[in-house]
Amino acid sequence: MNCLYIIPARGGSKGIPKKNIKELGGRPLIAYSIDAAREAGADDERIILSTDSSEIALTARRLGLDVPYRRPAALATDTAGSREVILDAMAWADRRGIAYDCVVLLQPTSPFRTADDIRAAIDIYRTDPGVDMVVSVTEAASNPYYNCFETAADGCLHISKGDGLYARRQDAPPAWEYNGAVYVIRPESIRRMSMGSFPRRRPYVMPRERSLDLDTPMDWLVAEAMIKNQMPL
Repeated sequence: MNCLYIIPARGGSKGIPKKNIKELGGRPLIAYSIDAAREAGADDERIILSTDSSEIALTARRLGLDVPYRRPAALATDTAGSREVILDAMAWADRRGIAYDCVVLLQPTSPFRTADDIRAAIDIYRTDPGVDMVVSVTEAASNPYYNCFETAADGCLHISKGDGLYARRQDAPPAWEYNGAVYVIRPESIRRMSMGSFPRRRPYVMPRERSLDLDTPMDWLVAEAMIKNQMPL
C-alpha cells in the first residue's frame, strides 16, 4: 500500500514556544515523527513536512529530510483547519505525480508513538475497504457512564450517559479519546468532508504511556521525565 505521510509543523506555538524544534531528550521534537515514518517504511519522497517556518524546514533538512513543499501563510494561522492543511499537501503531491492509497497524518506532538503503531493502524485500514479513517485512541481519562457529569437546568450535576448506577469504573462501557498520534485517512473521504463528519472511523488503541500529546509546559516536563527515567514504552 502506498501511503502519503504528512507531518504538520507550523511555526507559531503559544503553549510551548518553538515546540516543533525544541529539544526533547537531546533531539528536536520533529525528529521523532520523521524517524517513526521512516521506520514504518516510508521513503523520504513520501514524507511531507507541512510547515511555514524556515527554521523548522532547516531543522528537518539537518535530519536528512528534504522539504520542497511549503505551507501557504493562509494555512499557518491559529484558525486554519486540519482538513485544509491536509488537502493542500495532497494537492502538492498530486501535482508531483505521487500516487497514494491513504494519507497518514503524524502530529509532531506525539513523540512516543512508534513505527509499530503506524503499521498497526495501516493494517486496520487495509482490512476495511469501507473505512474513512483509522485513528489512534487511548482509554479516556473520564468515562461518561461513570465519572463524567453535566449540569442540569437546576444547576445540579447528573451523569453524562446512562443511569449512573455503575459502582466500579471497570464495569462501565469503555470510552476512548483521540490521542493525536496516528490518523490513517482515505483520500476520497477527506476530499468530500471533514474528519469530524466521517461516518466510519475505526480505532487503533494505544496505551496511555505512548499517548502523551505535548500541548503544555507540564506535558513537556512529563515527557522529559519519561525519557530521563527510561520509562518502558
